[in-house]
Amino acid sequence: MTTPPLSRRDLLRRLGVSTAVLPFIGNLPSLALADPAGPKRRLVIVFSPDGVVKKNFWPTVAGPFLTPGPVRVPAELPPILQPFEPFRDRLLTLQGVHDKVGGDGDRHMRGMGCLLTGIELFPGNIQGGGETPAGWSSGLSIDQELKGHLQSQPETATRFGSLEFGVLVPNRADTWTRMVYAGPNKPVAPIDDPYQMFHKLYGQLKDRESMQSVLDELHEDLAKVAAGLPAEDRRILDEHTALVRDFEKELAGNRAPVNHAVPVLEQGIVEQNDQMPKISRMQIELVVSSLAADFARVMTLQFTNSVGQPHMKWLGVDEGQHELSHEPNSNESAQEKLTRINAWYAGEIAHLAKRLSETPEPGGAGSLLDHTTILWTNELGEGNSHSLDDIPWVMIGNGLGFTMGRALQYPGVPHNRLHLALAHAMGHTSLVRFGNPDYCGDGPLTGLA
Repeated sequence: MTTPPLSRRDLLRRLGVSTAVLPFIGNLPSLALADPAGPKRRLVIVFSPDGVVKKNFWPTVAGPFLTPGPVRVPAELPPILQPFEPFRDRLLTLQGVHDKVGGDGDRHMRGMGCLLTGIELFPGNIQGGGETPAGWSSGLSIDQELKGHLQSQPETATRFGSLEFGVLVPNRADTWTRMVYAGPNKPVAPIDDPYQMFHKLYGQLKDRESMQSVLDELHEDLAKVAAGLPAEDRRILDEHTALVRDFEKELAGNRAPVNHAVPVLEQGIVEQNDQMPKISRMQIELVVSSLAADFARVMTLQFTNSVGQPHMKWLGVDEGQHELSHEPNSNESAQEKLTRINAWYAGEIAHLAKRLSETPEPGGAGSLLDHTTILWTNELGEGNSHSLDDIPWVMIGNGLGFTMGRALQYPGVPHNRLHLALAHAMGHTSLVRFGNPDYCGDGPLTGLA
């Protein structure tokens, strides 16, 4: 008779240690623990700005990315989505999911500030493009809602809870640059310097190693001193020694397990426009390593910002992206360049998917992509019209249990319902309203399973 694997709580109870260590042992392959929460579920939300070229982005018909009939022939993906060809069976597009949130602010501001929050911006003094001024979002974002839910349970708590990556996000704080909110009026800045992110993830390990060597030497010194002291002094010294032991335990208990390959970053990369491809790949490697280490199960990767203006010269595009996005659809040259730009973003996300697919799931079956869903989105449906209809929503991966490999079309439903569906797929089934409750009446978005 096969003995069932221990749950994490049972193991800790047997060892007589606190559940506080759970975030640091959850991804160790040598510990084949039964997870009461089931397989890990992960969500990575990727943002790129300024809308898309709709005719080159959306599939023309709903249904599987395979033609019907006895011989199922792959249906051609639209030009912008073609980098996802290797993952067509893990690809899902959702057309007709609108950002219906109104209120203050121009559409770039509302598109960014309401994208993940689903609720209005506060009144404020930030003036947008001819519409009423506005401030920060009046609610938290879905990634932070999920973070709170996961961190509230020992079985799903991780070291950081969430991680926010950026690629060339401007060094300023305003409604156009922030999509993540820890609560009303609480924007969260992404880290767009890969070296800074690396230090956040791994830098303290070196600090702890240095501190541990100091404590090792201190033990020897204390023992030498204690040998020649009277009883009362030894008692006082023992108290100090106990403090040192407690500090050592704290260091050991909060040590992040490095049971994966730590990325090696190319040095000397400067945060500037022409280095955008290198910065993107560096951040992607850090996303993959963070997922492998179980540092967090919810992450965001933000490329530039709303009204983003990168000049993608490596694609042969000299104009800024936002400048091109304002050109009419009749300007075929601009449409072609915007298609190239958005296909580049898709290529970066496809690279992330590839890296996840070739990274084994620590302590489990399959790959990281089998337990992770990437959600690619945008603050606008289309740049020149500033439309908040048909916000781009593309998913890659199998982390949420949705039925992939198809295009879905909805009749103009609020994106709040998509956020509810994401929450439920991540195990947060008690969430029945998110953002503005007026857009949640029909519950989580259906048709995904």
